Amino acid sequence: MVASGLWAVFTLIASAAQTLRNAMQRELIGALGAVGAAQVRFLFGLPFAVLFLAGVRVSTGIALPALSPSTLAWTLLGALAQIAATALMLAAMRQRSFVVVVAFTKTEAAQVALFALIFLGETPTAKLVGAIALATAGVFLMSARGADEASPSWRPAAMGLVSAAFFAVAAIAFRAAVTTVATPSIAIAASTILVVGLAIQTAVLLAYMTTFDRAGLAAIFALWRASLFAGFMGALASQFWFLAFALTDAARVRTLALIEVPFAQVASLRLFREAPSPREWLGMALIVAAAAVLING
Repeated sequence: MVASGLWAVFTLIASAAQTLRNAMQRELIGALGAVGAAQVRFLFGLPFAVLFLAGVRVSTGIALPALSPSTLAWTLLGALAQIAATALMLAAMRQRSFVVVVAFTKTEAAQVALFALIFLGETPTAKLVGAIALATAGVFLMSARGADEASPSWRPAAMGLVSAAFFAVAAIAFRAAVTTVATPSIAIAASTILVVGLAIQTAVLLAYMTTFDRAGLAAIFALWRASLFAGFMGALASQFWFLAFALTDAARVRTLALIEVPFAQVASLRLFREAPSPREWLGMALIVAAAAVLING
């Protein structure tokens, strides 16, 4: 398959893996708290990222690149923004349904397009703007309150939207980092940034939890089987996100990633028994239509 189509394949794989990771992290929130559940993604994902990098290094025969100060700065920004985004998303999941919170975080796509224009000079095409609008409408349909639903707290909505902003910053930063790695291999570039990013995130949260939440840190290792699965899925998702970022602009990737909302609905139905309403089905249809526009484009 030509590289022009690979970005979509990579994005769909990443979205599916991320849905499973989010579902597992949601299950861990009660025992670990939002920060502990976020650390699971990084701490247990890092060994898998190292294995991915080693595998790519051996299979390609290409040496690991030296990273420039600008690449490291972008990676640091992406890593810290992703920590904040993940913790906020998981905190919101304690108060609203899995699917609704995922939908709120997916307002990220519009924010990515704006930030990419400001920081990377990537001007969105008319088709991309249309896909973003279509998908965002679908997201709001899925997250809106129906007439038969009790009025929810504004807090999870606010946390979901702020989480989306941090995810948008992370996407822009990681794309900038991957595309500035001095190597002819996009796989080496993606894998290298993944390892460095996860190492930063693991170190930051280890320092925080050692200082403020040692009980939570001990609980992470006590639940190592579930944590290991979440970590693997997180590393797998990030590997394919970064490969997609190496091939096309972040706004296109993150708009197609809205397909994660229907994926989340399927996971929610099977794992949490949260059945979709007709409004949510319509929202999912709009998101899938937006994905079709992007892939065909």
